[in-house]
Amino acid sequence: MSDFDIFDVIDRQRRSGRPFCVATVVRTADVTSAKAGAKAVVTEQGEILGHLGGACVRRAVLAATEAALDSGMTRLIRVKPSDKVIALTDADGAQVFKSGCPSGGTVELLIEPYEMPPLLVVFGDTPISRALVAHAALAGYRLALPEAGNGPESAIRFPGTELSALGLGPRDFVIVATQGIQDLACLRAALESPASRVSMVASRRKSETLCAKLAAEGLPPECIARLKSPAGLDIHAIDPQEIALSVLSEIILWRNTDRALRGDSRKTHA
Repeated sequence: MSDFDIFDVIDRQRRSGRPFCVATVVRTADVTSAKAGAKAVVTEQGEILGHLGGACVRRAVLAATEAALDSGMTRLIRVKPSDKVIALTDADGAQVFKSGCPSGGTVELLIEPYEMPPLLVVFGDTPISRALVAHAALAGYRLALPEAGNGPESAIRFPGTELSALGLGPRDFVIVATQGIQDLACLRAALESPASRVSMVASRRKSETLCAKLAAEGLPPECIARLKSPAGLDIHAIDPQEIALSVLSEIILWRNTDRALRGDSRKTHA
């Protein structure tokens, strides 16, 4: 009996923190090597862990996985013999892939992307930063905080302003809410990070002054241009809780807008 258990593979992949897809055979018609219910994990590197069928099915699954990870959207695909394909999208919206396999079977698969929630880095230990951390935790974001900062035990901790060990990517966010304590050092670390969205809780005049200092110190203009300050949507927030909500609302807007743009980009290039 095989020791392979797809649910153990899914659990290990989840714990790795890397995005992946679960591909499930939903239905088959005629002769196919994979049967309904078969599952596999498909990694972002294109490795298929599990059995889904022949080479034609695997190629389709890899293409669909790339699109699903880009868009974050679950999708249904069908792999059909070439002579049965009329259009590349069926009437129910399923994407169709042509198969040249001699078996002549049709395989229908569900591609479900899994991605860890974005990482939200929050600099500062202030009433606004603490409120932001509390709101973000309720919204399901992963959190990264300075070692001395207040926050949940589940938050990732980093020393000083050193963010390199966090593995930040373009879909993550950095918020500077230091309000007078190490403003310049924290802002530099935020703007030098790979996160594409950086904002600062500060007046426009203050952030412009800090950016001018960073420019004088040699920080590239393209890094400085990524800063959004004042942070947050204009909801006429007054107290720390309201300001934190405005900041988190802006992050949610950015996240969902970026997700939609990735989906539109995939459609444009399909």
